[in-house]
Amino acid sequence: MLRKIMKGGHRKPSKSDGNDFGLGPPLNSGSGPANNVVVNHSSRAAPGPPSPHSRSTVFVSPPMNTVEPLPFFRDVPVAERPNLFLRKLQLCCFHFDFTDTLKSVREKEIKRQTLLELVDFIQSGSGKITENCQEEMIKMVSVNVFRCLPPHDSTGQEPTDPEEDEPYLEPSWSHLQLVYELLLRYVVMSDTDAKVAKRYVDHSFVLKLLDLFDSEDPREREYLKTILHRIYGKFMVHRPFIRKAINNIFYRFIYETERHSGIGELLEILGSIINGFALPMKEEHKLFLVRALIPLHKPKHISGYHQQLSYCIIQFVEKDYKLADTVIRGLLKYWPVTNCQKEVLFLGELEEVLEATQSAEFQRCMVPLFRQIARCLTSSHFQVAERALFLWNNEHIVSLIAQNRTVVLPIIFEALEKNIQSHWNQAIHGLTINIRKMFLDMDTELFEVCQRQYAEKESRARHVEEQRELTWKRLADVAAQRGGEDMITV
Repeated sequence: MLRKIMKGGHRKPSKSDGNDFGLGPPLNSGSGPANNVVVNHSSRAAPGPPSPHSRSTVFVSPPMNTVEPLPFFRDVPVAERPNLFLRKLQLCCFHFDFTDTLKSVREKEIKRQTLLELVDFIQSGSGKITENCQEEMIKMVSVNVFRCLPPHDSTGQEPTDPEEDEPYLEPSWSHLQLVYELLLRYVVMSDTDAKVAKRYVDHSFVLKLLDLFDSEDPREREYLKTILHRIYGKFMVHRPFIRKAINNIFYRFIYETERHSGIGELLEILGSIINGFALPMKEEHKLFLVRALIPLHKPKHISGYHQQLSYCIIQFVEKDYKLADTVIRGLLKYWPVTNCQKEVLFLGELEEVLEATQSAEFQRCMVPLFRQIARCLTSSHFQVAERALFLWNNEHIVSLIAQNRTVVLPIIFEALEKNIQSHWNQAIHGLTINIRKMFLDMDTELFEVCQRQYAEKESRARHVEEQRELTWKRLADVAAQRGGEDMITV
């Protein structure tokens, strides 16, 4: 409850409010339904005309007592419907306080019913939407959805698991949902001409939509995901810009904040985009993999979006098998040292990548790869060791290992032997024996060579340890002779 009160009392500015991208003034500048309304109070001076250099326009809602229901579309002649459409859009530009459920109940319901009627009107296709109506509709959407989001929890604690933490739900969702539904119907409508609509659904509009992906309300992020995906499909002119803007969000998340609510949804969109990449793959797309997707393995709380990230990575490898070496080395670069749950996720993703890897790419990275796997095999955390041992359940990976057993077995043989001798978990002990037997059946001669080398190494290690202990004993004896009673023995 305290967290919700804090969120209701503080707001963080939208990232695109400052014109950081050189895109000109925000979309909602200029004249619109809410701009033409002036609130006259005796205690306030009448607002003057907006400055031509102002970066944004403040939308001022009319007095509440002017919110009155308008006629239904079916009750007016067809010729008057465009004008009624504009009036309904203007009515929907009113803002209400949703923190108080008993305040303006009638007006809120009138707006909700009006939004429902607008959605039905767009969906039915009963009338062609004029260019002027399209412009005013996008302005109405902007007035309602582009807002300051509540800040993330700033108590100084680590971010909590999104599955365990209760998400913040937007109080005005009953209206927001319908506004998003209206925008979605407009974008997917067959009558919407992309050449005309791109004047209003422009770069600034798209950038502000992307800012909203940081909303903590999962319902809002789901709508945004669907809408942005449809915009990407319909407006080809926006595609490079959308990819670049998502890139920038990832960079900020990886290297600055490590806090963002919508990384998973953005990766879902990218998964579909990557699936449509033409071959041979452009250098721009390969750079996106190296500079954005692979570094997304760095943040601590990867569990919230790892499934979507893994899907994107696999899409790249399946489209261009030569990228497997790049991906595997990238995973090794960001491999966790102390986070066991993250290590289990990495091992699962590694298996999927190896399943799409061909022999030539496997050979390029197998030495550092199996050094890391050997460390995982001997992990005291049984889930890490178990997940590493499960790699041998994959037939394709076993075939790659069999082809390169002369390199792989000497690297992991010591880890297998140590597990059999001293691992505390019986399940790990049993799985290790099965893999050891697999290598023995695969190449008995190589196995015996590795066994002999391991025995010699252990013998040398024991000899070194004995010599060390003997040296310390001699030093202790000499010290005892010289120091007499002053010597302290431990």
